[in-house]
Amino acid sequence: MQFGIFTVGDVTTDPTTGRTPSEHERITAMVTIARKAEEVGLDVFATGEHHNRPFVPSSPTTMLGYIAARTERLQLSTATTLITTNDPVKIAEDFAMLQHLAEGRVDLMLGRGNTGPVYPWFGKDIRDGIPLAIENYHLLHRLWREDVVDWEGKFRTPLQSFTSTPRPLDDVPPFVWHGSIRSPEIAEQAAYYGDGFFANNIFWPKEHFQRLIALYRQRYEHYGHGSADQAIVGLGGQVFMRKNSQDAVREFRPYFDNAPVYGHGPSLEKFTEQTPLTVGSPQEVIDKTLTFRAAFGDYQRQLFLMDHAGLPLKTVLEQLDLLGEEVVPVLRKEFEALRPAHVPDAPTHAGLVAARDAALEATR
Repeated sequence: MQFGIFTVGDVTTDPTTGRTPSEHERITAMVTIARKAEEVGLDVFATGEHHNRPFVPSSPTTMLGYIAARTERLQLSTATTLITTNDPVKIAEDFAMLQHLAEGRVDLMLGRGNTGPVYPWFGKDIRDGIPLAIENYHLLHRLWREDVVDWEGKFRTPLQSFTSTPRPLDDVPPFVWHGSIRSPEIAEQAAYYGDGFFANNIFWPKEHFQRLIALYRQRYEHYGHGSADQAIVGLGGQVFMRKNSQDAVREFRPYFDNAPVYGHGPSLEKFTEQTPLTVGSPQEVIDKTLTFRAAFGDYQRQLFLMDHAGLPLKTVLEQLDLLGEEVVPVLRKEFEALRPAHVPDAPTHAGLVAARDAALEATR
């Protein structure tokens, strides 16, 4: 099982000091956080894609390429890549290039995004969100698997005898997660292709995501990719820790109350009661995260949001120390002991290459 962090890259005023970092400071901080994640033994760093303030990660592949050159084993991903407003040809080529530069340490999460104005900025209509996601990924899937593509659809110009370059590393495309917080159509899409499904369950009660994940698992089995419990699931989460839980609550409260995505809404106590947010001691984080398996079944990737709402870099790095030293080692041991032998581990490039080669050998 993989453990890591994801960032939305918000530039938010620290409510305790009134200081707002510059865009440059925030971008360089994200690189520092990624390198720290590898240092403390985490597996994955993922960045969102946003094209509006107060967010800065408008070019995920640029950032991930830079991080790839400064890390050795960290898996690099997105959270998410906008399949609706990006040209699938450009996604195919950008991520294949990144895959080569990172020696295969790349996958990506596709999503529709949650910012309505982004659609017209890129010449799209938000009312076409689901059809765009379906059509664009159908093309992307083919571009990575067929050397020459003839294609015609509704939302972009046709392709005639087109070859996406470079070809994927070892002729094995990056693994794809389909991210969703509300759309059964996306769970269906992930199941149809046998891809991963990532439920970014940081806002809503678990019952909502249980329904989405159950649908994905059922349809994954329906399409013949394996049993329902072998489907590839990822979960989001959100934590803030101190050795003493009361200190964690006291320190995090002003950041929670003023956060750009959920500030000025439900209380911190209500939010932690109803969602995966955990604010407390490392043991409390361990205990709550372990309940995710009971709610959603065995899963392959757990990502935590940690660097948002104006938290200073020093505090985020302290959080990563706690996560890497006290939380993740326990979670690894516990989840591994519970995982049945037939349930797969998280996909990696090496694992996908080996599976491809084994399948070819079996046909000879």
